[in-house]
Amino acid sequence: MVFRRLREWFRATFLGTDRRVLVLALARMADSIANSFLIVVLPLYIASGQIPIEGLIGVEVGGIAVSEELLIGIVLSLFGFLNSLGQPFTGRLSDRTGRRRPFILGGLALLGVASAAYAFVDNYYAVVAFRMLQGLGAALTIPATVALVNELATSVDRGENFGVFNTFRLLGFGLGPIVAGVLITGGLSGTSVVSYQLFGTTVSGFEAAFAVAVLGAAVSFALVTLLVSDPPETEAAAGEDLSVAIRDPTGEHLLDPVFTLGLATLFMAIGIGLFATLQELINSRLDQGPFLFSVEFAAVVIANVVLQVPIGQASDRYGRRPFLVAGFVLLVPTTFVQGLVTEPLLMIAVRLGQGVAVAMVFAPALALAGDLAGKGQSGTQLSILTMAFGLGVAIGPLASGFLVGFGFVYPFAFGAALAAIGLVFVYTQVEETVADTVAPGADIVPQDD
Repeated sequence: MVFRRLREWFRATFLGTDRRVLVLALARMADSIANSFLIVVLPLYIASGQIPIEGLIGVEVGGIAVSEELLIGIVLSLFGFLNSLGQPFTGRLSDRTGRRRPFILGGLALLGVASAAYAFVDNYYAVVAFRMLQGLGAALTIPATVALVNELATSVDRGENFGVFNTFRLLGFGLGPIVAGVLITGGLSGTSVVSYQLFGTTVSGFEAAFAVAVLGAAVSFALVTLLVSDPPETEAAAGEDLSVAIRDPTGEHLLDPVFTLGLATLFMAIGIGLFATLQELINSRLDQGPFLFSVEFAAVVIANVVLQVPIGQASDRYGRRPFLVAGFVLLVPTTFVQGLVTEPLLMIAVRLGQGVAVAMVFAPALALAGDLAGKGQSGTQLSILTMAFGLGVAIGPLASGFLVGFGFVYPFAFGAALAAIGLVFVYTQVEETVADTVAPGADIVPQDD
């Protein structure tokens, strides 16, 4: 009985979703596998000695000595900075022109080209340059994709649509680090980089990983090219008023609710981004290899994969705000405890808990912002949240690379404090947007978008 109901739910949810949303989700999954590869691969690539950094380590900049962790943090963060800072402009331009598909394809092309280029670089500055190019590619792709998903939804199924989209995207993001760890070390328990023989040529684990990243971008490009088109109503509703409010225009609260969600998303993303920079320290502290680190990194994403759709659907029925508040309540302790644990299994458990918290925030926040976005404003309004997430993922590695110098627990204490501030903002500044919530077991009351 349980399995039959699960099968019926799966069929109704995923096969009943708009085909274009599913294609966009699959395209983002392939692209996310490629990008998440690099979160694990690039730190190892830099630390391996294949990219000379000896002349940079120890140099003082503004009184701070440059370390290997800081150099890695800069590379990881640049993607997020350029991605996030570019999104308001590309999202607004997409709204202005009423086009989504050209922005998605252009961004995927840049991501693929930069992934291929890593195999040929021979200095740290080239790695930085191509990471910046990837950030620009993501800035083109993300706002247009999220806006298109929003425009293909209504207030009745917006949470579900974003849940489906995020599930596939995060599935790719979670699988990428695990596959990268296996590919680079040649197995689940390997600790050193291996080489492969391919058509008589020796290929390092790093080069194989970069090739998979290129393949992911190529698959995404093909899916969007063949199966996605801009709906006519998107161009017809091209926005004129594309301003972004900071203060609440109604005067009921201090801050605009979408801007508040952006700040809360920023704080959440910083907490997520703290982990990656500390790979070598975490492996040493927990006495583990790259594979277990990949599993720990992916645990947050795995929890999201499992919960995004159910939580998105529940937010359509019972409202967005309860999930946002509960998510931040859980985010505080699960972020802080990561700085205290010393066992791999316990770290996996805590990271899973953090993933549950993120899942309770992610789809409901996007759906709430989508509820508030006017016609022809999806790219501009939703880019506030996607920009904030990218900016947080960029700040997180830099913050952890700096704060860990004071002690291992400090980055995670900082992330927990930000999560607590996010909780206060969401609780005091965000109101419910689902006008007719329903009791458990009742039918959803249809609403006009």
